Amino acid sequence: MTHEELTVNIEKALEEIRPFLHADGGDISLVAIEEGKHVKVRLEGACSSCSVNQMTLKAGVEITIKKYAPQIETVLNIN
Repeated sequence: MTHEELTVNIEKALEEIRPFLHADGGDISLVAIEEGKHVKVRLEGACSSCSVNQMTLKAGVEITIKKYAPQIETVLNIN
């Protein structure tokens, strides 16, 4: 998968997640893809200060990204 295809797939995953984040007053944006296997995102709005944002990141965001791009090994939130 090329970097461009990987970016498109990750953006598709984020689009799937956004309605759930928007419902709680938050959002998410893609910051970077490093070495084709590490994704950095930024939780925004209410999600940036939510006490369960790490659970959201692992249970929702990471699983959904890996569904669209199985080669991804880590998903990190960048403040």
